[in-house]
Order: sequence, then structure tokens, then C-alpha cells
Amino acid sequence: MKRLGVLTTGGDCSGLNTVIQRLYRGATLRGWELVGILDGTDGLCATPPRAITFDNTTLPIEAARLAGSFLHNGRTGALNFETAAKTGDLARFNRKLRKSLLELKLDAVILIGGNGSLSLAWCNREIYSGLQLVCIPKTIDMDIPLTDKTIGFDTAVQQLTSFCDQLMLTARSHHRWFVTQTMGRDCGQLALNAGIAIGATAILIPEIKFDVNSLIKHIKKSPRDYGIILVSEGISLRGHSGRPADMISRKLTAAGLENRTAYPEHTQRVGDTTASDRILAARMADCALRAIENNETYVMTAINNCKCETVSLADFFASGDVTTDPNIPDLKTSDAYVSPDDPLLEIATNMGIYLGETK
Repeated sequence: MKRLGVLTTGGDCSGLNTVIQRLYRGATLRGWELVGILDGTDGLCATPPRAITFDNTTLPIEAARLAGSFLHNGRTGALNFETAAKTGDLARFNRKLRKSLLELKLDAVILIGGNGSLSLAWCNREIYSGLQLVCIPKTIDMDIPLTDKTIGFDTAVQQLTSFCDQLMLTARSHHRWFVTQTMGRDCGQLALNAGIAIGATAILIPEIKFDVNSLIKHIKKSPRDYGIILVSEGISLRGHSGRPADMISRKLTAAGLENRTAYPEHTQRVGDTTASDRILAARMADCALRAIENNETYVMTAINNCKCETVSLADFFASGDVTTDPNIPDLKTSDAYVSPDDPLLEIATNMGIYLGETK
């Protein structure tokens, strides 16, 4: 009988509980045991490691649709890769993770995380030596290379779309523009997808340069005197500081455009998991379990050309834009961004949405 460990790391999102529940069901049908590691790498640093063994009552199927992680994702400031690096304790931290995994007597580890967590897993792969390591990509940012979809993204787009749908009604009532700041870090996929869904007047994303004066002219030429300007949190405006939405709002106010700012914040990370994300979670859970059956290790589940299959973590890391992690010195993270040939860019342009300096 195989003994599997599963943990969720990084930021939370909808779909985590679905994939955990599907992993438990699939493991049980194979006669395997599933151990849930609480609080991600923080839980592995506890003595003894914080973990639970799943049974039929641990995570009911009706709760699998809920957002967040039943296993938790760790506490701010707790011992993890970031805090260990800041205190110069990274080597000791890695040894502790390794020791805890051995104490739990695991045959395989399923790590559900974003591009930072997956990059960390690959760069510190000696921690998992002798174990099978299978990663499942989840993030509302959609910034993971080598997969067309990530768990949590579709629900986040729906959450942001619903938020903006309501804003549009009050915007119309008051002849007002709403500058709405989205999550997404340095990737504009969340803003781009939601912006097309709501019919935004403008979508500003980190991948595309924009001119404020051109933006203002576009808004003033709009057939409406209300609407939404979606601003991804990763954009910058030369010579200005503060939150991106505030910076754009001040420019619009100076140009005589009545506006307000709106921050959906962590509502983008929650919401009942959409059917699309639940199906994706089930497919990736099944793919991860098949990978363990086939004795694969150091792999990531991925959706490409509608097929769910594994790709190597080495290929994942090498295929992205490898940059220095802003929080962990000497660590590199593999990032994906909105491609210049993304068909949604042309669709947005054809809808009359201002994007910036596109070709």
C-alpha cells in the first residue's frame, strides 16, 4: 500500500478542496493512504509534523466546492522558505523539511501550488530525494508555464466579473467611471479575461505599455459616460507611486473625468468553485495519481491541447521567464505572462477596448 502526502502552498484559491477530495477518493479506490499536511511547509517544520490521515468523514464531498484550503496554506511570518531565507536559516529549514517527510513515512508527495511553490520544489528537489514528487498547478494569476489552465483561475475570473457587473450598475446611475484594481501580480491574464467578459472600456496589464493621455482620449471618445477601467496590480506609471488604481484615478480626475476606485481584493480568491474549475481539479487529481502509479517523479500535471498529462519540473522551470524571486534572495522563479500573440488581445481590440501600445 502506498502512503501519499498532500499539501497546499502559497496563496489560496477556489478549487483546492476539490482537488484534495478527488485525490482522497482516487487514492482510496487504489487501496492507498492519503495524509494531509497542515499549513504547507510551515506544518512540516512543526515537531511533530502537523498532519492528518484522511477518511470518509474528513472532507465531505459537499464541502469540496468551497473556496480556501481545508489543509490551510500557512500563517504569515511562520517558518517557510521566505522567512528562512531572510533569517539565513534556509539550509536548516531544508533539513527539517526532509526529516519531517521521512518521519511521515511517505512514498510520494503531491504539492498543490503556484509558480513560486513549484519553482521552490524544483530548486530544492533534494528535499524529496527517494520520494515521488508530483505537483499540481493552482493560481488565480495563470502565470505558470507549460499549462493552458491552472486550478482557481476560472473561479477568480467569475468572481471579478460578478464584482464588476454590480459596479457597472452604479456607474451608469451616476455617470461615473470606476477604476478597478485586479490581482494577478506581474501577469495580466486575470484582468484581460475579466475585462473582456464585462466589456471594460480599458484594460491595463503589465505586459503592454500604455500612455495615460491616450487612455484619457479613448475614455472621452466613448459612446457612454460611464464604465470600468480594469487595472492589473502589476502595472507601473513612471514618476508616480502608490496603488495602480489610485494613480490612474488621479490622472482621470485631473482630466475632468468623474471616477471612483474599487478594490475587489481577496474576493477574487474565493467563491464557490465553478464547474470548470471542479472538472479541471478532477482531471489533474486523476493525472497526479496515474503519475504515481507509473512511478513518475519531479513532474507537474498540465493541460495542453485539451489533454491532461505530466510535464517535467525541469521543463516547467526552463520554459518560463526565469527571474529573481522578490522575497527569497538567490532563488529564481519561472514566470509566464500574456503572450503578444494571445488571441484575447485581438478580441479586446476588436471590441473597442483600450489596451495600450499593441501592434
